[in-house]
Amino acid sequence: MNNRNKQSDPGSELYKAILKLTSVEECYDFFADLCTVPELKAMEQRFEVAKLLNDGLIYNDILEKTGASSATISRVNRSLNYGTGAYREIFARLKDEDAEETP
Repeated sequence: MNNRNKQSDPGSELYKAILKLTSVEECYDFFADLCTVPELKAMEQRFEVAKLLNDGLIYNDILEKTGASSATISRVNRSLNYGTGAYREIFARLKDEDAEETP
């Protein structure tokens, strides 16, 4: 668990700003202004790797699907299994949201 004081962290304003975004389109625009294309691609790839690991895929299949290096897959796996739990929480929320949208 990350024990830093999140309220006094200088980055907290950034995270508060992200929480103010109200649509996927706003997110695309905000992150396009905030990050370089390679930074965005790296974050998108790590998120996809985390989803695939969470779904039970093995490293070789993930490497084939995403092009991520084994080092990246390993780091994401470590975060998924020993991190704060945020990945799994988000995946659960996305799953719940998908279930609500499916008739």
